[in-house]
Amino acid sequence: MTAPVSAAAPRTAHTADLTPAELHAIRALLDDAFDGDFSDEDFEHGLGGMHALVHDDAGLLVAHGSVVMRRVRHRDRWLRVGYVEAVAVRPDARRTGLGGRVMAELERIVDRAYDAGMLSASDEGAALYAARGWQVWSGRVCGLGLDGVVHLPDEEGGTFVRTALAGPLEPAFELVFDWRDGDVL
Repeated sequence: MTAPVSAAAPRTAHTADLTPAELHAIRALLDDAFDGDFSDEDFEHGLGGMHALVHDDAGLLVAHGSVVMRRVRHRDRWLRVGYVEAVAVRPDARRTGLGGRVMAELERIVDRAYDAGMLSASDEGAALYAARGWQVWSGRVCGLGLDGVVHLPDEEGGTFVRTALAGPLEPAFELVFDWRDGDVL
């Protein structure tokens, strides 16, 4: 049984302000929440931005998510996108509102600091994002690789978008994500 979770808002911190012990706790939570299917590259993708962390009353990490800046081309401009990564809730604390608390804090950051919010949802996480107003991107999804633009059809249907400072995006025009090691999205 999990310890009671504080009613306080999630703590936010930049990766640079997290201690090695906190980073280790985040990694352990992600490994546990994703049944060991969270790679080193997946973990790296969630670093370098803002983190939202929820601890129980015993001080143990029970929920986490991060938002990092990515560049995404849409129409004729490159957008500064707040890309949500590494959202997880400890298995014994799921369905208690912690994922929503983490997302509310990440959405606050996205809404005030980025042109748009985007994420790639797992099957398990898609309902949370849809319930919070994130929209499945109905257009084409691509990545900018070494040989130019590469269509990523496997990412279509699982890429979610949140309107922010740039206003609504048009699905008639593709999203072209900056390339990165491991999974592009």
